[in-house]
Order: sequence, then structure tokens, then C-alpha cells
Amino acid sequence: MQAEITTITSHYHRIGGADQVRTLVKRFYQIMDELPESYGVRKLHPENLQGSEDKLFKFLCGWMGGPQLYVQEYGHPMLRRRHLSFPISASERDQWLLCMDTALQEVVKDQQLRNELSAAFAKVADHMRNQH
Repeated sequence: MQAEITTITSHYHRIGGADQVRTLVKRFYQIMDELPESYGVRKLHPENLQGSEDKLFKFLCGWMGGPQLYVQEYGHPMLRRRHLSFPISASERDQWLLCMDTALQEVVKDQQLRNELSAAFAKVADHMRNQH
């Protein structure tokens, strides 16, 4: 009897690779700039979001199972440590997630993938909180 082989496809490949990750990140930051209710999290970012876009794109590529662009350029992400200098409470977490969930709705057509990414983002965003 032959063993069944299971292939697991990464979120990176399921979303459509680098181009779709870049589209997601670009839309995420556009939404953050547009939504008045994301003001708290937006003010934690520099006025020009290009550097933030680039870093998030590189991070998400690797985080989703694609090329480790962020690690190659900056080393281990150490997300919580890198965010400790920013006051992140439940409010900023929720604002960030509102922007990301909105971008996911617009960019990712596969509902199951959208749900998986949203749940994963929620865990990471909650881990970034450093204020009550």
C-alpha cells in the first residue's frame, strides 16, 4: 500500500506571491491613512509610510511562508522588542486589525485564506500590546 502524500501550500503561495503581498500591504497603509478611526495607530508611524510599507512587505513575505526578505536584510524580526518603544494598547491593536481586516477583505478573494490570515494577525497584534 502506498503512503498518501499531503502537500501543504503556504499562505504566501495561496495569496498569490509577492505581488499580492505588496498589494495587501499597500492597501493596508492606504486604509490606515484614510480611516479617521485608525488615527491612534497611524500617528505611531512616520509621515511617509514608504519605509513602513517596505518592512511590512518583507516581513509578511517570510511570515506567510515565502522568501525571508526581512530576515536577510534586518535579521530576526523580534517583533515585540521592535515595537516596545511604541505605546500599543487594545485600542491601537484594534485599529491596526481594522485596517488589516479591511485590506484582507478587499485583496484576498479566498475566504478561508482570509479567515486564516485574520486569525493569525489577531494573535500577533495582541502579542504586540504593551499598554493596558
